[in-house]
Amino acid sequence: MAQQAEFKFNDKTIRLGKVAEGEVVTTSFVFKNTGDSPLIISDYKVACTCTKVIFPKEPILPGKEAALEVTFDSAEKIGYQDRSIEIYSNAKKSPEKIRFTLTVIKEK
Repeated sequence: MAQQAEFKFNDKTIRLGKVAEGEVVTTSFVFKNTGDSPLIISDYKVACTCTKVIFPKEPILPGKEAALEVTFDSAEKIGYQDRSIEIYSNAKKSPEKIRFTLTVIKEK
């Protein structure tokens, strides 16, 4: 059987609660490579430029943990936000989907 990298996220959905409009929110998705070969993240896809992902550029060795840092700019986004991110890699299941939700409150 071929060796394969594999994602195992601590949490694939993060709820960020309420934020004020204009606030830039950052959260981390921690994961472990539970496969038996190095995990290499190549790219990500989001629906909106308001969401950015910083991912490790070096391979994540089997058994090691790393994190994806996700930043969301809430400017001009009012109400409930449900954002999904597709992570492209050499893992068995690619793309891997993660998401975060929050509610943006308009400042009075």
